[in-house]
Amino acid sequence: MGRQQSKFRRFLASTMLAAVVTASVCRAQSEPAHPGLHSTAQRIILDTDIGDDIDDAFALALALSSPQIKLMGIVTAWGDTGLRARLARRFLCETGEANIPVFAGVPTKSKTVFSQRKWAQASSALKQPPAGAGIDFILKTVRRYPGQITLIAIAPLSNVGALIDKDPATFRKLKKVVLMGGSIHRGYDYLGQPNGKPSPEYNIHMDVASANKLLASGVPIFMLPLDSTQLDLDAAKRAQLFDHKTSITNVLSQLYSEWRAATNRRTPVLFDAMAVAYDVDPKLCPMTPMRLHVDSLGYTRLADGTPNVNVCLRSDPQKFFHFYMPRVLDAKVTPKPASRLCAGNRPAR
Repeated sequence: MGRQQSKFRRFLASTMLAAVVTASVCRAQSEPAHPGLHSTAQRIILDTDIGDDIDDAFALALALSSPQIKLMGIVTAWGDTGLRARLARRFLCETGEANIPVFAGVPTKSKTVFSQRKWAQASSALKQPPAGAGIDFILKTVRRYPGQITLIAIAPLSNVGALIDKDPATFRKLKKVVLMGGSIHRGYDYLGQPNGKPSPEYNIHMDVASANKLLASGVPIFMLPLDSTQLDLDAAKRAQLFDHKTSITNVLSQLYSEWRAATNRRTPVLFDAMAVAYDVDPKLCPMTPMRLHVDSLGYTRLADGTPNVNVCLRSDPQKFFHFYMPRVLDAKVTPKPASRLCAGNRPAR
């Protein structure tokens, strides 16, 4: 009887141990290896007119450098959306992020200088995606992850208007829209002096109808207007970034050089980067609920009634750059297998 009890105890112990090990393995397979990094990462789609002004490139660099963001895809907006998509694809290829999908949005006419055209065209290996596919990509992704997708819109709102027209019910399933656009009390600064008056801000002015569709959509909107986004990347900060020689800063340096040559401007203003920064750390730009509409001239006007948008009216440039610079400088680029999408593309040097 004693030997039988001993065998039974050993059998019970081994069975319990096996159960513990099995449970641990199952838990390890179902949970992310770094729960703080992956389980809280926000699913983002970036809607961008990258290639004209240089701030879109700096915004994309921040998104790629922020572990709190899971970039589901990039959709290009306004003007030659196919060439913009090719630029974004090259950016991702040269920074080891070719797994992130890129789609061209609705093409439009644009009189704005495509300042980084040569860089976008330089790699003949990168095919230009068909225009318009970005709308279906966004809707498909929102249907798959209802209430989980943030659309960061840093371009004229042509794609946003197309989304609302095509499937307003799915558009309302977005978690929120973070928008760089508008001008409430402060317009564009000239020669370092605040204008002091509102301006028809570019992203809003280029497609007034789509801007008003967004404001009436019922989706939570967080607006970063000119009042809080005129953040000058001065010469000292540029030198710090461009001398760092990582894949991301090398790309930024090359695109900056093309932008400067095409526009004869020296100091980038990182309007769009604040939209990405806000989504990572909302404390950088406190919001005020307001009701807005856009008039026929592209001015963002205050209106009476229930607020339809949250607006950041002021930011601290020092805090912004204290946030931005270490992230982009310290970004850990993990080498990934070469993608067939990047075949023949030479890394930035």
